[in-house]
Amino acid sequence: MSPHSLSPAVQGLTDISDDARHWLLDVAAPLWSTQGRLAKGLFAERLTRAGVADEAPRRLFVQARHTYSFCEIGRLGWAGDWRGLANATVDYLLAHGRRADGLFIHAFTTDGAVLDARADLYDQAFMLFCLGHASKALGRPELLDAADAHIAVLERDRAHPAGGFVETDMPRPFRHQNPHMHFFEAFSALYGVSGRSEWKARAEAMARLCRDRFMDAATGALVEYFTEDLRPAPGLDGTLVEPGHCFEWAWLFEGLVPWGWPGDVMSDRLTAFGRAHGIDPVRGIAINEVTTAGVVHKATARLWPQTERLKVALARLRRLGTAAEAEEARRAYAGLKLYLDMPVPGTWQDVSNPDGTWVDMPAPGSSLYHITCALAELIDTVEGRR
Repeated sequence: MSPHSLSPAVQGLTDISDDARHWLLDVAAPLWSTQGRLAKGLFAERLTRAGVADEAPRRLFVQARHTYSFCEIGRLGWAGDWRGLANATVDYLLAHGRRADGLFIHAFTTDGAVLDARADLYDQAFMLFCLGHASKALGRPELLDAADAHIAVLERDRAHPAGGFVETDMPRPFRHQNPHMHFFEAFSALYGVSGRSEWKARAEAMARLCRDRFMDAATGALVEYFTEDLRPAPGLDGTLVEPGHCFEWAWLFEGLVPWGWPGDVMSDRLTAFGRAHGIDPVRGIAINEVTTAGVVHKATARLWPQTERLKVALARLRRLGTAAEAEEARRAYAGLKLYLDMPVPGTWQDVSNPDGTWVDMPAPGSSLYHITCALAELIDTVEGRR
């Protein structure tokens, strides 16, 4: 698509797209590729307020996310050695993070040794996501073979009869929708890279799981916690909704529309609930938790819901072309920018308190994935690549 063929509403976001490109490529990428890069091909788990890595253990899903982030940063035109960074990290994860059973560990020590060998379901989803994006960006088709081997183990050993996958190594009181959302994301990415029908079928199975089990039929809200047979958890737990996840699932459903799948219907319901009940009108940002009745449960607001709010606004803008979606994208970007205004540029705040103050904490590296994905969505939308 040529930029000249874009709607005036999309073209009107050029200023914030330019700002996003500058922050991501000229500010964040240099910092996280130097101060945020450690020996042995690993990235920092987080950076302090001074912009240096601390001694936090290195979780595998954060390493997978960083690999994705630098592949995307490279695609957008960063002149740094993104290929070297991404190749080294994915190679380290394959060589040192894969267990004998073919699943991946949870965490490394600060010097790269295995710290926690349990196979968390969330980590497995992000490893698949990483392999798909790295295969395309780095021109490494053998990474798709690694993804095939990985999903074969998951489907053999971790499939749940009620749908989705079971969290065997890290049992929790309830089943969670969240890992399945990231399997949906990973499967969609692997289909986009490979064009193979089995990845498309897996993505559609996750979409159906959300539609039939995770979404509250009455309100369109996305419930977080479930019993073994995927009924909402008892009591308050079965009513909890994270607006950021409503937006994130809605964005993923938007990606199914070009496949001829009615993702727009789910996107409309999820987005409507998230916007109606999940935006603080004073701070102008997406909050952490509400209930299916729309009652605020946690008015704190992490960074990542702001990125998901931006992503779904942009996806809907491309589909609908309306000034209202363009204005929502601009509001979401303004909310995200509050978190990026830091004494050390390229770091960020993570948690806004209900009174607008900030929780004093390091910048979690896990957020670079969220930020990169949202800013890439913005840049690509305005520049006509999506």
